[in-house]
Amino acid sequence: MSEIVVAERPTPGDPRPYLFPAFERTRLSNGLTVIAVPVPGRPLVTASLVLRNGAVDEVAAYAGATVLAARALSEGTKRYDAIALVEAAERLGASIHAEAGWDSMSAGVEVPAARLEPALDLLAEMIAEPTFPSSEVERLRDERLNDLLQARADPRRRVDEAFVDTIYTADSPYHRPAAGLRDTVEPLAADDLRRAWARGMDPGRITLVVGGDLVGVDVAAIAERLFAGWRTAPGVVGASPIVAEAALTSRLVRFIHRPGAVQTEIRIGHPGVSRRTPDYHAISVMSTILGGLFNSRLNRNLREDKGYTYGAGAGFDMRRAAGPFVARAAVNTEVTVPAIREMLLELQRMRSEPVADDELRAARDFLIGVFPLRFETPGPVVGSIAGLVVHDLPDDELATYRSRIEAVTREDVWAAARERIDLERAGIVLVGDADAIEGGAPLEEFGPLEILRDEDPPSG
Repeated sequence: MSEIVVAERPTPGDPRPYLFPAFERTRLSNGLTVIAVPVPGRPLVTASLVLRNGAVDEVAAYAGATVLAARALSEGTKRYDAIALVEAAERLGASIHAEAGWDSMSAGVEVPAARLEPALDLLAEMIAEPTFPSSEVERLRDERLNDLLQARADPRRRVDEAFVDTIYTADSPYHRPAAGLRDTVEPLAADDLRRAWARGMDPGRITLVVGGDLVGVDVAAIAERLFAGWRTAPGVVGASPIVAEAALTSRLVRFIHRPGAVQTEIRIGHPGVSRRTPDYHAISVMSTILGGLFNSRLNRNLREDKGYTYGAGAGFDMRRAAGPFVARAAVNTEVTVPAIREMLLELQRMRSEPVADDELRAARDFLIGVFPLRFETPGPVVGSIAGLVVHDLPDDELATYRSRIEAVTREDVWAAARERIDLERAGIVLVGDADAIEGGAPLEEFGPLEILRDEDPPSG
């Protein structure tokens, strides 16, 4: 019976045709860009205002101000306090929000198409006329400080923080979390957040993206009425070069010692590439084969073959500048050394030989197949177009994605691995019980070893 079941197991079909929705750009009289993307049959419209002003652009001494500023946008405007703003949105059947990350700040709203204009009016007020109430800023700041305490106690977040601090130079914003560290967050006040917000208030660098069923809706005309009066705010700062330099010139093992830990969190990697890298599609396929699927090389080796972990993976975080490349796993303490050995083996194997035809086919089919599933509602469509804006990518980038993935060859994948994975200058960063690994000596086979202790180790 088992042979019959295996013989009848279904195989993947051919990816279905898909066309990313076409969209149109217009430019208001003040320079603000408007992008309308019709998504027929989706009456719940998504709109997003994108400011090309992210955590990467802030002064190091005020790290975290941009993320907090975005969170504070909905806490009060000239017409509404936080509760009144939410109530005004709810009366329209809308939800409104704001956020910031490394590359941009954005504010968005989801609303039925018939109420788009009043919802955009609310969105405009939230972005253009925030008040940053001191009491709300203090609350948000305290929430972030508490979150930092939790991150210190969580081995996964602790190793991620230590990893970026290890692989980037101290003058790179990427050597810390986007939301800042205790030393920079603790002194933040309302004026600091206001300056972080004002830095991006240049209509010439702001884009409104609206997606959904837009039949009968003149998005450009609405935007002209609501946004054309915006002027560049005092304190605007244009884009500047981003420091994303590697701190390591040779391999280093850094162990954050946590006595009694039964697992070791492992991170191996180095600064990677920006989103505008010309071999983006080859890197995407290569990363999928290495650590992006359940049957990826890392997961098959460490989970399926060795039983070291519940899951292992790897990938590139592509930003406006070179975000990190990282391979990751959490393993039982006693297998820390062999797990690192196997991870390095898979990374080296990716660099030293072409991938198999079935691996290449599986990775390409996966990326091509899941691509349309990401865009079943207007929200992800709008978000992806916003990504084009932030990274200065061509308008046809999403429309040509599947064909360009399909065109990736074994040689392309091999070239991407050789060019983009650098084991000689990789950081190997661990959080776990260093004393339980034979005093740490076996780890020195991977490179010079540093064992660090947190000043305030977590209790319990």
